[in-house]
Amino acid sequence: MNRTRRQEIAGLAGFVLLCLAVSALGGLATSSSVGTWYQTLAKPSFNPPDWVFAPVWTTLYIFKAIAGWRVWRTPDSRLRTLALRAFFVQLVLNFVWSFLFFGLQAIGLALVEIIALLVAIVVTTVLFWRIDRPAGMLFLPYIVWVSVASLLNSGLWVLN
Repeated sequence: MNRTRRQEIAGLAGFVLLCLAVSALGGLATSSSVGTWYQTLAKPSFNPPDWVFAPVWTTLYIFKAIAGWRVWRTPDSRLRTLALRAFFVQLVLNFVWSFLFFGLQAIGLALVEIIALLVAIVVTTVLFWRIDRPAGMLFLPYIVWVSVASLLNSGLWVLN
């Protein structure tokens, strides 16, 4: 399908808005206890300083938006449909983790969920890579960060 420049820009804006909306919803869940409950937890030695999280997550959400948009603008195919479904699944799982960990303060349940999230991210990355290599590359920092977050979640579960 040939899209006009206006449609391409609207598509990019849509992906950015969607990803930032999911980020904001996750931020709402996080804000309920990040300054209180989370501060009382025993943390692993590799726990990043609090100020690192917002800029890293914002960057990752923008990378995800661009990657999703790049795949969306490729010709329609079964692989593209599967890749975009995987993209939306990882977005939902990302939000759910924030709700489980910070909203419900369920560290163990959040650990199980973040492993599912990591699998969804890897699947999305592989699918994106097959369709559009730069889109797949944009997901690589996300894999690294969520891998670290998984280790952090695990350490928090063990220590608390």
